[in-house]
Amino acid sequence: MAEQKRKIGITDTSFRDAHQSLLATRMKTEDMIPIAEKMDTIGFHSMEVWGGATFDTCMRFLNEDPWERLDKMRKALKKTKIQMLLRGQNLVGYKHYADDVVEDFVKKTVAHGMDIFRIFDAMNDVRNLQKAMEVAKKEGAHVQATMSYTISPVHDLNYFLKMAQQMVDMGADSFCIKDMAGILKPYVAYELVSELKKKFKDTPVQLHTHYTSGMASMMYLKAIEAGADVVDTAISSMAMGTSQPPTESMVASLADSSYDTGLNLVVLSEVAEYFKEVRKKYQAFDVYKAGVDTNVLLYQVPGGMLSNFINQLQEQNAGHKLPEVLAEVPRVREDLGYPPLVTPTSQIVGTQAVMNVMLGERYKMVTNEVRNYMKGLYGTTPGPVNEEIRKQIIKDEKPITGRPADYIEPQMEQARREIGIYLQKEEDVLSYVMFPQVAQQFLEERYAAKTNVDYSIAQENEASMGTKVYPL
Repeated sequence: MAEQKRKIGITDTSFRDAHQSLLATRMKTEDMIPIAEKMDTIGFHSMEVWGGATFDTCMRFLNEDPWERLDKMRKALKKTKIQMLLRGQNLVGYKHYADDVVEDFVKKTVAHGMDIFRIFDAMNDVRNLQKAMEVAKKEGAHVQATMSYTISPVHDLNYFLKMAQQMVDMGADSFCIKDMAGILKPYVAYELVSELKKKFKDTPVQLHTHYTSGMASMMYLKAIEAGADVVDTAISSMAMGTSQPPTESMVASLADSSYDTGLNLVVLSEVAEYFKEVRKKYQAFDVYKAGVDTNVLLYQVPGGMLSNFINQLQEQNAGHKLPEVLAEVPRVREDLGYPPLVTPTSQIVGTQAVMNVMLGERYKMVTNEVRNYMKGLYGTTPGPVNEEIRKQIIKDEKPITGRPADYIEPQMEQARREIGIYLQKEEDVLSYVMFPQVAQQFLEERYAAKTNVDYSIAQENEASMGTKVYPL
């Protein structure tokens, strides 16, 4: 009997994770809009256009308002659902924010046209997904609850199935298996997806990976055979390396099979030609030349984390210490209870590994983030932490056991007062809460451009008076 046809959906990442992975998130909106209309006709399941590091980078490096980017993308993509990557209670920042911030951010993002929220937590602590999922559901958006895939003694099949059950109980519309390091093996993916589809047959399963290890396309094929519904890809000229598998290759591989995507290779090739030219503009940031990097299979270090190591060590004339740092990462990760290496835990583990190597003594100095991690402020660790190391770091202080956000006071009103005259729209408050220094400079420069007033004079006056002037 012929196998029943099951069309596989494709989510394109070219406007978000592809350039975040390959070009340090530097692609400008002006390079996206000209091709967006053509991409809107292709028939993607969805397009990832926002979230992750793009919010921060828009203000920090591109002098763009991230909210305006979202509006422009929504206007250009009339037929295709758009989605974003949301770091749970971290939103698009690097630490937990109060519930009032999460609620307002999700509401405003839906109001700006977001269809799908892919929500994950770096610790896989579902309590950190709770508020964002609840608000997104209430606002009528699609909630894609996400498992950050990693390998450790505690991350077995039952771990992820238990997590999936918790996410279904919280109202997940679909699952995403987020393989940020590209270490999910094809046959492991087959088993995981098979079990998810067996236990949660009405919940769609989507796969996200990176090509770093070279296993990505093979993994996708086995996941699809096991029942996966959607996979993430990037247009070929923005694919491979630390990015996603190429869209065209996946479409061609599945064509004329029971999993045919129905996408047109001719149109896709036209899009690829466009991005081939655009990518040339960002050569200064296009530094990853390794192709396949099998070190990720040994150390589970994602591509972006690896490039950060190289930069940090080169700045200290210590590039030769990279092998030591890579070997230290798994040790630090074990000490911290095996967190998945994804933002912000990848930065927490990575920075501490560099410090341990450079100082020649483990945990001689620790970052504030590691201290807060050991206090439980990021959530419950997947496995037990090294209690000897914890005691060394936080002494006799007792770590919290509740949901971290329950310990954070509301933040919106205070931020609104601090912005003062630079507030032009409510979204500015959210930008400021998450990135105070970056947003402050961005908002001040925008105000100066609009009013022809030199905001530095106001700053000098505030400094001389020892107080901040707020508008009535």
